[in-house]
Amino acid sequence: MRIQRISPLIIAALIVVSGTVPASAQVTQSLPSAMTDALTRSAIPLQSVGAYVQEVTNPKPLIALNAEAGFNPASTMKLVTTNAALELLGPAFTWKTKAYIRGTLVDEVLHGDLIIRGEGDPKLVTEKFWQLLRQIRASGVREIRGNLILDRSQFQARPHDAGAFDDYPLKPYNVGPDALLLNYNVMSVHFLPDAARGVATMQFDPPVAWTNAQPPRLSSGACGDWQTALKPQFNPNGVVFDGAYPAACGEKTWYLHPYRVSPTAYFGQVFRQLWTDVGGRFDGVVTEGAVSPDARQIAEWQSPPLPEIVRDINKFSNNVMARHVLLAMAAASGNVPATPEFGANLVRAWLSRKGIDTTKLVIENGSGLSRIEQITPEEMGRMLVAAYQSPIMPEFISSMPIVGLDGTMRRRLVNNDVAGRAHIKTGSLDGVRAVAGYVQALSGRRYVVVCIINDTRAEAGRAAQDALLQWVHENG
Repeated sequence: MRIQRISPLIIAALIVVSGTVPASAQVTQSLPSAMTDALTRSAIPLQSVGAYVQEVTNPKPLIALNAEAGFNPASTMKLVTTNAALELLGPAFTWKTKAYIRGTLVDEVLHGDLIIRGEGDPKLVTEKFWQLLRQIRASGVREIRGNLILDRSQFQARPHDAGAFDDYPLKPYNVGPDALLLNYNVMSVHFLPDAARGVATMQFDPPVAWTNAQPPRLSSGACGDWQTALKPQFNPNGVVFDGAYPAACGEKTWYLHPYRVSPTAYFGQVFRQLWTDVGGRFDGVVTEGAVSPDARQIAEWQSPPLPEIVRDINKFSNNVMARHVLLAMAAASGNVPATPEFGANLVRAWLSRKGIDTTKLVIENGSGLSRIEQITPEEMGRMLVAAYQSPIMPEFISSMPIVGLDGTMRRRLVNNDVAGRAHIKTGSLDGVRAVAGYVQALSGRRYVVVCIINDTRAEAGRAAQDALLQWVHENG
């Protein structure tokens, strides 16, 4: 086993962001030299770093640097949200999307409205929605001579500005929560240069009517920032590309959030296409409303169980799914329409029952896509230790990326001894880099590892975090 030199940090290792020395930090050993050397090379001061390392059966931490200071954890906050959900909702929890009819049904003709009510299924995609519509057809409905009413009342209605966070409203990570979320409210456009016509042909998924757009013209020159060059403009009737597509790009697929198209319009267009595909007919209006007392249920779609959703959230850092999980906890506790504030209070109370101090915990939406969410390394670390003793431990740990193999850690530490021997969630924002999870040491012991960097140079701190993971694996 290779033993690294340990650099004594003396007082410096115990300095916290607030300038005080927390009691918990005084029981720690020095940081690994490889980590401090990497921080020095990156010009990241220790005051910008929070770290917490603890063996899962030991009541005291091995390392605690600035462990009681509040840090923005970026997407590692998803570990808090998903751990709480697995315990509070249970691993068998599912979301349901239900279909109702109101009116009379005669000879497969509904003289009335079809109502679809969502509970916030975060993984309702075209293929699954098609299966729900097949159920509706099997119930005897072919033609709808009323309207399609969408019931989103499970979540509190709030305006969502997709560009508020970072001025990139087309990015899928900026999608807001929706009790009838479909396809993550994302579409893909596949571009293929057609030199003979001088345009880039397009294929849309889902292939909805409002994507009937003129193909963008081809341009010469390097591929470069081809997405910005296209300049897409969305409206309820279609999408227009004001720019050009560089022929040098070849085939490309763009996943984007059509933020100028309302969720109702998006859902309605997909419904019209799929309803026709299953042999149905509908010429009515798509609007929002609620299930009325005289409506009767005719079909139901059930989401995958919560552990599958949690795996998608933590492996691939899906923001809108994490938001939905926080709201699901609120709704399950009777807070309908659900709010993130209620969900955050539930999580805070859940942690408090475990004896974890939540004084500095701030949860805005549960995804980590926030400038104000905050947690201390100790809070995160102690939660992970408690999770290891929980009945949901297998589901929780297996939801995290495996170092060097999959998820957001698939390209990190690939040729390193720790590859395949640690489950680590990552977090990344401007000025934030974070890792949190579990490392299996060569000794056979398992350690909780948390390392959060909040600094303008945080992006350069990845090497220091990787060095910590490797050191724990070799020396823990």
